[in-house]
Amino acid sequence: MKNNCVKFIDLFAGLGGIRLGFEKAFKDAGMETKCVMTSEIKPYAVKTLKHNFDHEFLAGDIFEIRNEFIPDFDFLLGGFPCQPFSAGGKRKGFLDTRGTLFFEIERILREKKPYGFILENVEGLVKHDLENKNDEMGRTLKTILYTLEKELGYKTSWKVFDSLEFGLPQSRKRIFIVGTIDEQIDLSGNEVRFKALESILESGLPTLKSDFIDKLMSHFSLKDLYGKSIKDKRGGDNNIHSWDIEIKGSVSKQQAEILNQLFKQRRKKQWAEEIGIDWMDGMALTLEQINTFIDLSKNELKTLLDDLTSKGYLKLEHPKKLVKIETADGSISVREYDETKPKGYNIVTGKLSFEVNKVLDPKDIAPTLVATDVSRLAVPDGKGLRRLTIREGLRLFGYPEWYEIPTKEHDAFDLLGNTVAVPVVEFVANKLAEVYISEPVI
Repeated sequence: MKNNCVKFIDLFAGLGGIRLGFEKAFKDAGMETKCVMTSEIKPYAVKTLKHNFDHEFLAGDIFEIRNEFIPDFDFLLGGFPCQPFSAGGKRKGFLDTRGTLFFEIERILREKKPYGFILENVEGLVKHDLENKNDEMGRTLKTILYTLEKELGYKTSWKVFDSLEFGLPQSRKRIFIVGTIDEQIDLSGNEVRFKALESILESGLPTLKSDFIDKLMSHFSLKDLYGKSIKDKRGGDNNIHSWDIEIKGSVSKQQAEILNQLFKQRRKKQWAEEIGIDWMDGMALTLEQINTFIDLSKNELKTLLDDLTSKGYLKLEHPKKLVKIETADGSISVREYDETKPKGYNIVTGKLSFEVNKVLDPKDIAPTLVATDVSRLAVPDGKGLRRLTIREGLRLFGYPEWYEIPTKEHDAFDLLGNTVAVPVVEFVANKLAEVYISEPVI
């Protein structure tokens, strides 16, 4: 029988962001909430959950929680791990062990038969494992929806939301799948609102001091750095390369031009055809090939290239060939150095090779924060640059000011890179609360 208390379980809880949005929505609707079980396996996430919430039942690995140990509940919340479906993961979907975590959700829904659920995942889930390129969704999402609707009997809805439209200065697109036993939820109607990064920034904090920062600031004014990426990869006018700030040693104007030309030319397929090898984006070019677009004597060019190589801007390597390897799941293609081909010069790449890889513009928004590089983002403060603080990170996801992450900074940013935008959850949960409250008491 329904009463004024809504019971829920929080799976793959992370920082508890889905819980926060859910509790806020139902509280605003005049209902009490009670989390009867939380499941999370990362030790520093568990520590954070204990610090911020009360728990009746804080469990570990969902695989080890038997059905009979799970209390009855009204809603299941689950931001199930996204790696199998994301562009950053291997995109194996249900073939990936982590992909089967959805089936743990299915097991619990089938056994406990709650009123409804909120599931969250990366935008990549929508088109994962496409059968035809023009299909609205891939086979993975079709499988999930078929299971929820046809096998479990829920009326489901799904939509991709961008946190940018919820007053958060970060573009973060995530799919939300919701369902109830009574009614399909209308997920439209969000009142779009935008805010700039400056709305969440602190000020007057210590700035970064290092040889890298000194070289960066000696070549560019602070405002000229706004919105710039710092990496030896493509990026157009918004990209600063290592040679632009001479981070690995002095670079003459002539050498900078060689590097910039090589950066563009190494993408052209003609060079691969010339030496008889499979083309790849960013292949090494021989001295002779470079000499066709750099008008210098071969000796002079080689001297300049070898100097750049000794400083670490370039590397001398064989081009790579495409090799097929047979595995248990079929054949895969990998790149291996072809030592039968002449060595060439190639750019030394790696966007995480510098202590800062992007400077954010206070008048703009932050990119999608991911665990691997959030600690290498910088913001202006006074006359210098500093890293994002944990508090600023929390604000980028709409966490309340009382919320704290009592862990090492590295672990905190790992958790933030995998969390949800709380205002988006609140909007979705509001829709569920409206339907739940309107249903008659049994």
